[in-house]
Amino acid sequence: MSENAADHAQQADPGGPAQAPPPPPAPGLPGHERTAWLLYQHQLRQRQLREEAEARAANSMWRRIRPADAAPIRTVTLAAALGAGLAAAVLLGDGVGPGLLLAALPAMVAAYAAARAAGRKARPWSLVWAAGCAALLAVPALRDSAWPSTLAVLAAVPLAALALHGTRRWPGVVLGPLGFLDSAVSGVGWAWAGVRARGGGTGREHWLPIAKAAVVGAVLLLLFGALFASADAAFADLLGGLVPDVSVGEGPLRILLFLAGAVLALAAARSAAAPHRWDRMKSRPGTPRSRLEWSLPLILLNLLFAGFNAVQLAVLFGGYDKVLESTGLSHAQYARQGFWQLLWATVLVLAVIALALRWAPRGTAADRRLVRAVLGTLCLLTLVVVASAVRRMDLYVAAFGLTRLRLSVVTTELWLGLVILLLMAAGAAGGRWLARAVVASAAATVLAFGLVSPDGIVAEAGVARYQRDGEIDLVYLRGLSADAVPALDRLPEPQRSCALLSIRDDLRRAGEVPWYATSLGESRARRILRERPLTADRDACVRRDLYTGRRP
Repeated sequence: MSENAADHAQQADPGGPAQAPPPPPAPGLPGHERTAWLLYQHQLRQRQLREEAEARAANSMWRRIRPADAAPIRTVTLAAALGAGLAAAVLLGDGVGPGLLLAALPAMVAAYAAARAAGRKARPWSLVWAAGCAALLAVPALRDSAWPSTLAVLAAVPLAALALHGTRRWPGVVLGPLGFLDSAVSGVGWAWAGVRARGGGTGREHWLPIAKAAVVGAVLLLLFGALFASADAAFADLLGGLVPDVSVGEGPLRILLFLAGAVLALAAARSAAAPHRWDRMKSRPGTPRSRLEWSLPLILLNLLFAGFNAVQLAVLFGGYDKVLESTGLSHAQYARQGFWQLLWATVLVLAVIALALRWAPRGTAADRRLVRAVLGTLCLLTLVVVASAVRRMDLYVAAFGLTRLRLSVVTTELWLGLVILLLMAAGAAGGRWLARAVVASAAATVLAFGLVSPDGIVAEAGVARYQRDGEIDLVYLRGLSADAVPALDRLPEPQRSCALLSIRDDLRRAGEVPWYATSLGESRARRILRERPLTADRDACVRRDLYTGRRP
């Protein structure tokens, strides 16, 4: 390579300056060298490809939704995250109850402080989501049963994501909780940078006096608290109820709870300071189909639904005996046979509507009227299916009694019917609010499910069935949680004792539980069993054949 070509190659080096290198003499001009010209063209092409790749990366989906850089973490946010870790370690080691909401409060303070520091203002919907999240976290304080409490905690996660990120579209609603994973990682680094910034220099002048005062205060509390507790038994009992009894063997669990609480608080604060921008996600609409291609399958489906609903209405208004005579089924068997199929039919209709909207013709006003007419008809017919499914479950419960599964699935079916109504309203008035409305309806359903005490409802239904028909399934009722004790307490003896034996034994095995780990349902059950002790043991129940009931 000549010296001139080497100079041009050095100028065109991809690792060199950002400015484009001056081109060598083109073919036909004085001083043209073929090697230098080819090398320049190659380097120019490489530069163009690199710029295109950088542009694609800058415009990538992940880059668009990634949060912006957060401002340095404030001291109040660090303190609140530390408080969340301590609260989790102290309040959650003995179980879940009021302590869950109390442990979440410092995390909420951390998120609020981070949002205010970032200049974010609370919007009405954000306040709604935050209030709903707090209400759901309060369910374990009310209910001893694990399944409504677990549902409430799981439902609180997407509400927290909505409150922090502020999204209003389906991608943010669905993917919002995943943002906490990224925020947890970046939040730890964010907090560590804040701690290092306060580790020396002027920052040390602010936090060192606070740390010294906190240590001195803790020593004084321990010293005088121990003296007062040894001097007065009543004060010692009060102090023992307020202060957790932590043993050395629980150390690893408490440390894990502290880390989990602190990291979750930092994730919430980091999301509040710099939320993911989920609304920037763009989903490409499907290619519109022609009217005939799009509407024909749906019209056929509507005709099928109409025929099925006609049969259901005929049976509903007095045709049961004829149908049962021809099929050889009882009322309960007929009801049980089709409920699950109707439930899945409702779920599949929602999927069909989503796909139909993606490929719907939408070029003209006539197209939009066709879409509303066809899908609106399908929604109306689906509501009849929902009513038929609920009616079947009502017949089945009347024959065999209410259980947790039957109560939960009929609640799910009713919620799906509410979603169908929301879809119809969105088709008539526009659907910008639909995603948030569906999430709000789901959260409200889970919250109501926890507040009404599902185990209490099941026990009430069992007691009412016994008082009406003299039939009771003690094998199932004795497996309910302490939430069922007030209803089962109304049974006569020995049925009462036989229904409550397992619950009493579970409470005895649990021993004395601190107030922050005791739900209202458990506290009420302990009081009832203490005031009215059981009069029959397990052997007496077996001898009376009270544990021989079978559930279908």
